[in-house]
Amino acid sequence: MWFVATLKQYPEIALFLSLGIGYWVGGKSFKGFSLGSVTATLLAAIAIGQLGITVSSDLKATFFLMFLFAIGYGVGPQFVRGITKDGVPQAIYAVIVCLFCLGAGVLVAKMAHYDAGAAAGLYAGSQTISASMGLATDAINRLGLAPADAKSLLDLMPTAYAVTYIFGTVGSAILIAMLGPILLRIDLKKACKEYEEAHGGKRALGGGGDAWRAYEVRAFEIAPNAQVAGMTVGQVEAWLPQAIHATAPAGSAVATVEPSTGGPMPQNNLYVLALRRGGAVQQATVDLVIQSGDVVSIVGARQEVVALVGNASREVDDPELLSAPIEGIDVYVSNKDADGKTLEELGRLPGARGIYVRSIKRGLTETQIPVLPETKLYRGDVLSLVGRTQDTTAAGKRLGVIDRPTDIADVAFIGLAITLGALIGAIVIKVAGIPLTLSTAGGALIMGIIFGWYRATRPTFGRIPSATLWFMNSVGLNMFIAVIGLTAGPKFVSGLQSLGFGLFLWGIVATTIPIILGMFLAKYVFRFHDAITLGAISGARTTTASLGMVCDAAGSQVPGLGYTVTYAVGNTLLTIWGMFIVMLVH
Repeated sequence: MWFVATLKQYPEIALFLSLGIGYWVGGKSFKGFSLGSVTATLLAAIAIGQLGITVSSDLKATFFLMFLFAIGYGVGPQFVRGITKDGVPQAIYAVIVCLFCLGAGVLVAKMAHYDAGAAAGLYAGSQTISASMGLATDAINRLGLAPADAKSLLDLMPTAYAVTYIFGTVGSAILIAMLGPILLRIDLKKACKEYEEAHGGKRALGGGGDAWRAYEVRAFEIAPNAQVAGMTVGQVEAWLPQAIHATAPAGSAVATVEPSTGGPMPQNNLYVLALRRGGAVQQATVDLVIQSGDVVSIVGARQEVVALVGNASREVDDPELLSAPIEGIDVYVSNKDADGKTLEELGRLPGARGIYVRSIKRGLTETQIPVLPETKLYRGDVLSLVGRTQDTTAAGKRLGVIDRPTDIADVAFIGLAITLGALIGAIVIKVAGIPLTLSTAGGALIMGIIFGWYRATRPTFGRIPSATLWFMNSVGLNMFIAVIGLTAGPKFVSGLQSLGFGLFLWGIVATTIPIILGMFLAKYVFRFHDAITLGAISGARTTTASLGMVCDAAGSQVPGLGYTVTYAVGNTLLTIWGMFIVMLVH
């Protein structure tokens, strides 16, 4: 058949066909369940591989190095913070959970009498850590086995992975998000509400898609007898909220509100943006004196701005004055003076005037962090700021680097960094006659962590746009998986027959043990707050799906605070365990 002959002659076509089918099928969902691109690509490649297609193993190694470097680069800032600062308890917790995962994989493999290849596949699938198969492959190739014996082990790996991955993904999400609150007796919504209130946050409307807005810009004319006449802008901004509260009728809703979906960085909620004097519009500065007859535009929390009307302030419709140059920008936090500071502390700085924080994203998965006065910022966080252009620009420079959109990646940095990591990883040191090495893949991962952290502190080089990082991460891994599937395809059916249905059941055991132990460890040993406990186990197990379900059930992003550090540590160690499980089982 012409099609089959063409795929055999040009295996790159089979590779992209596997990728296309994998992403298409993996993007579909049925009642909330989806195979995901990795599993779907593997199954598609295994099916196509039945045709007997030969693909160079060098191609697999190339994409895997790119993938691991991207992983390390993304988690670097959080990983280093987790082992050096206040994330230490979460980092230690993640290490213990990762040991549970490795121990469960080894225990099940020993009890089921699986060889190193099946054990590595079962571990990767049950713990949903596809990347570990790359390091397991390196470890098997270094066992000194005959080529035929090594190939036999490698062919069983994707089979065991594919069978155990389904429950590893779905089961993990169900165990953590649905069974977890019951086992730990946690009221998620109540816990998250208590956490937000304890850290200065309250609920507010005005989110995306809501006609009501949390912040307003309105214009008012200064009456001849107004108390603010003769005050500077800075004095007015300090006085207005107090005046509103002092004159507000009993029961009126003019109290300061810090929305969970965003809030002002400083304690003040009202700012004078501009004023019209003598027909001319001029921008407000803190030392500008306001005079009778001026028309001023004021921005702030809606209830406080509206309250000014109730205080006999005459509102004016002045389109030119109200059309202040407002912009939203993303800022990459890198300044050491901002590292570890709360939003409330940063809000007291002069450069925070007029700035509102729309969102905070942290880590490779861009986990949404609640915007609360006591929320701490760390290097590597991405803040979305809103305010006047000159204010956001000044604040961005004080916090770090303004991350303006660009499609250009520092490819020279990427190439040289991966080269350096791979060269270090290729070094083999013999201890008591046993060869020890990081492997080129492990070297690329560690170098990604180092350079990812270093860029967070000095972001003057090594820029990798989020779209490029996603491509290296997602496509790099799936290309690697596709090569594995095409290579192992002819042996898949026979491998499944030899391992039997018991493999699926053993996978359930390997998935469940570390999750149950990890949940009780988080609550009763480390005593994490109930609001972040399930986020912590989700991160340590790198189970993003469960974090989404937990946040949905809680109606809050607070569980994400337990996810970022544990995810960075878990993603690193669970990948490295791919080498260890081969050595422990073989």
